[in-house]
Amino acid sequence: MPEIEATAKPEKKKIIFSGIQPTGVFTLGNYIGAIRNWVNLQEEYNCIYSVVDMHAITVRQDPATLRQQTLSSYALLLACGIDPQKSLVFIQSHVPAHAQLSWALGCSAQFGELSRMTQFKDKSLKHADDVNVGLFTYPVLMAADILLYQTNLVPVGIDQKQHLELARDIAIRFNGRYGNTFAVPEPYIPKMGAKVMSLQEPTKKMSKSDENAKAFISILDSADTIIKKCKSAVTDSEARVCYAEGKDGINNLMTIYSVVTGKSLEEITGEFDGKGYGDFKLAVGEAVAEHLRPVREGHERLMKDKAYLEQCYTEGAEKAAHFAKRTLEKTYQKLGFVKGVL
Repeated sequence: MPEIEATAKPEKKKIIFSGIQPTGVFTLGNYIGAIRNWVNLQEEYNCIYSVVDMHAITVRQDPATLRQQTLSSYALLLACGIDPQKSLVFIQSHVPAHAQLSWALGCSAQFGELSRMTQFKDKSLKHADDVNVGLFTYPVLMAADILLYQTNLVPVGIDQKQHLELARDIAIRFNGRYGNTFAVPEPYIPKMGAKVMSLQEPTKKMSKSDENAKAFISILDSADTIIKKCKSAVTDSEARVCYAEGKDGINNLMTIYSVVTGKSLEEITGEFDGKGYGDFKLAVGEAVAEHLRPVREGHERLMKDKAYLEQCYTEGAEKAAHFAKRTLEKTYQKLGFVKGVL
């Protein structure tokens, strides 16, 4: 009797979740450190991406501006290459389960661990006239964002690792008390380009909230603006293009150039051997401007097609809500709530 070969079941794709706030236009740092990687992950993972507008209101927002920026941020995700046919892409406030789960998880979070969150301390100092409860508890909402979708991996920058650790701690604590309910997420941190620094203060992270407009590149900046900002980037007096300790400005520009061209640091050093910083800065500016050109053009096209945008984010929210409902129902059942309509 011939042997019957066992056929292995295809390995189930892991789930990735990540969100981005619609507060201002994404920077080159957001693009390199997060969104660019989100695009690449679509083929290998089941990806869930959200414009997290509920997080944005921990700081006072103009309603009309927030509404416009939320639509623009959603359009930017698509323009950057997030495909709504491959990934689940939605606006956070369109899925009520995020807020519902956040309350349940808040009862498994500790005051002490929330008070130790670095970003809470930083934002409390920056917005001393409005240290609201949401600012204190928004890491719990972030945990709900992640745990709601049984997330396996979370693409995070170095500055967000603390929040992911909290999400992990809450999941482990809840599972320990009530039985297996949530997948415990792991961080996904790119090896290169995970943190893009300010062009003016290269020891600080590039931020869209920087008061110095020359410090960051918006991914919707014109080509001329990008080139000018790169030309004015702070470097050092050595005038040698190489990646080394103490050369924060050049290291940052080399990282950026490497990401947008695909060249290694060694190749970049060789390319600019014997050339000055002026040549290098110009090359970086031109490469970044060309790399971002399709994004600028795609965003402009999408913002003119509001009907298509609405169709995408509505369908995305419906799919997300269906997925989220299963986790929320399971959580409520574990907590002992009487079954009702969610």
